[in-house]
Amino acid sequence: MDLLENLKKIEEEAELALAGADSLEKLEELRIVFLGKKGKITDVLKQMGKISPEERPVIGQEANKLKDRLNKLLGARKEELADVVRKQRLEEERIDITLPGTEVSAGRAHPLRRVTREIEEIFIGLGFTIEEGPEIETDYNNFEALNVPKYHPARDLQDTFYIDDHYLLRTHTSPVQVRTMARQKPPIRIIAPGRVYRSDEIDASHSPVFYQAEGLVIDKNISFADLKGTIQLFVQAVFGEDTRTRFRPSYFPFTEPSAEVDISCVICRGEGCRLCSHTGWLEILGSGMVHPRVLEMAGIDPEEYSGFAFGMGLDRITMLKYGINDIRLLYENDQRFLHQF
Repeated sequence: MDLLENLKKIEEEAELALAGADSLEKLEELRIVFLGKKGKITDVLKQMGKISPEERPVIGQEANKLKDRLNKLLGARKEELADVVRKQRLEEERIDITLPGTEVSAGRAHPLRRVTREIEEIFIGLGFTIEEGPEIETDYNNFEALNVPKYHPARDLQDTFYIDDHYLLRTHTSPVQVRTMARQKPPIRIIAPGRVYRSDEIDASHSPVFYQAEGLVIDKNISFADLKGTIQLFVQAVFGEDTRTRFRPSYFPFTEPSAEVDISCVICRGEGCRLCSHTGWLEILGSGMVHPRVLEMAGIDPEEYSGFAFGMGLDRITMLKYGINDIRLLYENDQRFLHQF
């Protein structure tokens, strides 16, 4: 039977080809060649019409046996090749734990943010709450409600970014105090940190955008002594217990009496150096007792309640705390600078 001989030759050829297949792609090509619809075994079966009826069952059985055998050989060889591919991939993806690790660039809290958080935690410990307000403010909240009416000379002290006749970029965070007094009855004890804007030329100590934190306390029987004690505690918490404070008379439209607060120089500790202009003192904030007129405009009876307020530049506090000599460094986002903190 020529067809039986053909099947035998196909078997030998297939065994040899499958044994030499070196990839899964090559194995699939061989499957199509021998077992596909147009494969070699199919070609043999198509010739069964040329043989006698007695021979057809024999050829059919042998062809089916060959198909089964080749499928088993294909499956076995496929497992072998898959195992080789798997081992090769694992070897390529192997991690050499003896190699130096890749340096991870860790983030840092911005020095301004660090100081702001520290100040917030100090005043939260004293029973204060944190309040915030919009950076675009009304002229009334930014000036008039703080005893600075239109055409008041005190407005010349600050160059303001006006949006129109009624709105502006706030020049301080004191409007947060105004908003708090309008919606909350005493006792009030808040601190309001935030970004403020003034039309200043940029140099080592000035910026048109900077940060402030203002505090406000209103209750019965609040005195200047309460203000001094609060400021002294704050200063020592930030700059050290040996830091001294000094109050100098000053003027602010929204407080009376008013005082500038100095601290003993953080560099020379009061001995005198270039930073403090050889005076031994550094100015850090303004403060005073809330003006009765401000309380009245907020609907608080100044005969029953009194209070104190203070405001500080967070940029200046940060520069003094970390020995930074140029405010521009805080806003340039230089990674070499920021990673020091």
